[in-house]
Amino acid sequence: MTTELRRLRNYINGEFRDAADGRTIDVVNPATGEVFATSPLSGQADVDAAMDAAAAAFPAWRDTTPAERQKVLLKIADAFEERAEELIAAEVENTGKPIALTASEEIPPMVDQIRFFAGAARMLEGRSAGEYMEGMTSIVRREPVGVCAQVAPWNYPMMMAVWKFAPALAAGNTVVLKPSDTTPASTVLMAEIIGAIVPKGVFNVICGDRDSGRAMVEHPTPAMASITGSVRAGMQVAESAAKDVKRVHLELGGKAPVVVFEDTDIAKAVEDISAAGFFNAGQDCTAATRVLVHESIHDEFVTQLAKAAADTKTGQPDDEDVFFGPLNNANQLKQVSGFIERLPAHAKVESGGHQVGDKGYFYAPTVVSGLKQDDEIIQNEVFGPVITVQSFRDEEQALAYANGVEFALASSVWTKDHARAMRMSKSLDFGCVWINTHIPLVAEMPHGGFKKSGYGKDLSAYGFDDYTRIKHVMTSLG
Repeated sequence: MTTELRRLRNYINGEFRDAADGRTIDVVNPATGEVFATSPLSGQADVDAAMDAAAAAFPAWRDTTPAERQKVLLKIADAFEERAEELIAAEVENTGKPIALTASEEIPPMVDQIRFFAGAARMLEGRSAGEYMEGMTSIVRREPVGVCAQVAPWNYPMMMAVWKFAPALAAGNTVVLKPSDTTPASTVLMAEIIGAIVPKGVFNVICGDRDSGRAMVEHPTPAMASITGSVRAGMQVAESAAKDVKRVHLELGGKAPVVVFEDTDIAKAVEDISAAGFFNAGQDCTAATRVLVHESIHDEFVTQLAKAAADTKTGQPDDEDVFFGPLNNANQLKQVSGFIERLPAHAKVESGGHQVGDKGYFYAPTVVSGLKQDDEIIQNEVFGPVITVQSFRDEEQALAYANGVEFALASSVWTKDHARAMRMSKSLDFGCVWINTHIPLVAEMPHGGFKKSGYGKDLSAYGFDDYTRIKHVMTSLG
């Protein structure tokens, strides 16, 4: 008996539609390696329809009051809470994540973030009106930018969709959102939920592959393109958007240094760092992947971290003892495995370093020591459950190692010395520096990086501002 595949569809102008030419993509559950749904492979006609709908809906949505937009976003947040079990089920099929952790670690912050941006809708700020020239009064208007083309990644399909649409809608923009081709299920469900609340055309979902996303970014209608993804994808988006001078918001890769000084409580640091490195199978651009440990405690730290890795369990979503699920897709499993297979002779795998099981894309929590600063695995993003460890002799060398990569998203410092923590936080060239912790995020604080980690901020009032434009209005008093 053959199980019928679920049929996912685009959401355009308030209705679900197949791709105009009928093309589809198979969607695979990474916990089983089996196809569970088909998704539209959207082409130019689908992108045109979505952009036309968003453009038509924009004037009316732009002209709603902040209070009206706040009310809509609060309704969306309430609806997400009410339908949390459905969202969790869709996300687990998308990603293979543990059910319990998806429920506890994703739904509550998503709902909180939507409610934060609902409040931000009523906090549009500009410089005070005044007479900066005799006989003239100046005022500043903060306005939505227009239609936003948004591309979300596969590591947190639900949450990254929230980070995209919530500030955009709060500011008065309309949205065309594309989920990753490997994880469309939860975004399509979001469209059903949101579509029952917002006017048609305000929120649209296009499914498809890289070419679908490229067609969105290159389309003449959007005023802004926003992507969370790889550096390569971000560079392509920036290049495409430059052709018609679109605004670009990029949240790209990371290679977070975790700098552990000799006065650190080793057991507590190992516990927290291993959790921050292996959570979501390390598929997090802020993950604690690159540990730098003072030489005086290096060996003890590595021993304890290797044991923590060995004690960390990966497996099926319904296993309550599991800390993380599979890698998202077969290509990602190949990429992670490749880093370990290509390790130089001076590197040592302290724990893990292999695939787990014979179905799905599971990889063992892995610790690698003995590495040098110019090694491939130090310089490039692995995006898997792999933590590397290097030794440093002093603060100067720690900073050189920490800053000596092309990524600059997140970092952390572990020390009891307050002055040293402040010096490090000043000198670390990363968009976020945690002290004696790693990975917590709150809606009120900005998330975003420098260098090849991209530009623009998610979350916070800064993230909200990114979806607005500034207009000066001057009037004569005569």
